[in-house]
Amino acid sequence: MNAGLHELPLVFFTVLAQISVGTLWVFAYVLSHKESETHKNYLYKLMFLPLVLLGIGFIASILHLGSPMRAFNSLNRVGESMLSNEIASGALFFIVAGLYWLIAIIGKMPTALGRLWLVVMVLCGALFMYMMNNVYHIDTVPTWNSAITSWQFYLTVVLGGCALGYALLHQVQSLCLLRWLFGLALVASVAVVIYQSFSLAAIHSSVQQAVALVPDYVWVSIIRLFCLVLANILLCKSNNQAGLFLAVVLVFGSEILGRILFYGLHMTVGMAV
Repeated sequence: MNAGLHELPLVFFTVLAQISVGTLWVFAYVLSHKESETHKNYLYKLMFLPLVLLGIGFIASILHLGSPMRAFNSLNRVGESMLSNEIASGALFFIVAGLYWLIAIIGKMPTALGRLWLVVMVLCGALFMYMMNNVYHIDTVPTWNSAITSWQFYLTVVLGGCALGYALLHQVQSLCLLRWLFGLALVASVAVVIYQSFSLAAIHSSVQQAVALVPDYVWVSIIRLFCLVLANILLCKSNNQAGLFLAVVLVFGSEILGRILFYGLHMTVGMAV
């Protein structure tokens, strides 16, 4: 757990980026089904929030670097390094989404081009999430190099995107499907936690047991899942914005806890931590 706290910039980067991508996918869906310019202008204003969260995430990622002034060096090996691919795909998504918002908010986005642009934005977001996931599939880190990592990352996209997307847009369009998706993602999250809690006992290096890295795994996971259950109840039962945004805060807090556990589980084969 303490090791995970040392990676807080990456914790916030990955969680904010994943929630932002999921939310912008929801925006893309709603915008593609809206014809009214009044509704669209309102959506464009709300769309600024996930873009800001994505920007904050990238700022957090820069703080992780030894020398932030050399951040552009992370792009030196695009196509060869998964880290470079992650940063490049993330920057591409940010540019595509940001330009869409800028052109749309000033009223210069043609309808046909706007729909095509939304498709491109969704695909860029999927590429970004795929590259981010692949960064952590490292042969020498057995606690990360498994399908559990993929499930954790993609579930954050669904949980965060559904919660924030519903809180922002439920008054504009009926989005009951998001509540169902959130519930399914919650069930999947419980299954992942249970599976990982058993699988950790079988992971070890010559000098380190994986379970010793996160002695508070069970209690932190229980708190995390409890937050998600409360968020699910609020999304289904609450009729006011305060309750819905409390659900968003609970989801954000739960995924931060989960990601701290994730980084706390870093273990290199054959070496002490």
